[in-house]
Amino acid sequence: MTDKIFWLGHSSILIRSEKTIYIDPWKVRTKDQADLILISHSHGDHLSPEDVKRIRKDDTVIVTTADAAPRLSGDVRILKPGENLTAHDIPVEAVPAYNTHTHTHKAFHSRRNGWIGFVVTVEGKRIYYAGDTDVIPEMETVRADVVIFPIGGTYTMTAAEAAKAVNIIEPESAIPIHWGDIVGSAADARTFQELCKVPVTIKKPL
Repeated sequence: MTDKIFWLGHSSILIRSEKTIYIDPWKVRTKDQADLILISHSHGDHLSPEDVKRIRKDDTVIVTTADAAPRLSGDVRILKPGENLTAHDIPVEAVPAYNTHTHTHKAFHSRRNGWIGFVVTVEGKRIYYAGDTDVIPEMETVRADVVIFPIGGTYTMTAAEAAKAVNIIEPESAIPIHWGDIVGSAADARTFQELCKVPVTIKKPL
């Protein structure tokens, strides 16, 4: 399944399957038109109305949070943590995403905001895109075959923290994101790879 998942840089993901799925498209250079767009929260490096406009079609479904929805047009559907829906026959589950530390920058993603990650099922595989989050208790109940985790630290989990979460979930494989642009480095991605007990694919941006 990881061969159908493409990293577009920072936290942006493209999944090419029977349907085309983007997650948090930002600075998109690909020309694939989306069947489904998932947006985890309203920060500018995750919510880009300009990119969404460029990749959406008339029948594209956009799934996002209540605070992000007003900035988007078309078939926009809102999910809260713990809710789920199906769009274009693709099951989508919303998982909480938030910072657990309350000092300095770590309050940047408050639980009160209702921001989310996603578990999306593609070709029978459950792909967990965690969103901007720390290690949180809700991860203990997530079932996933592939996890896509932020590892850059500062605003999200560090590489070591993300690896700890991966080892709790025990997926088949993992992909690090949220590095190489605003925060995080290739060294962080390698640390994540070394600490995970499952295969890790460090993607090059498409």
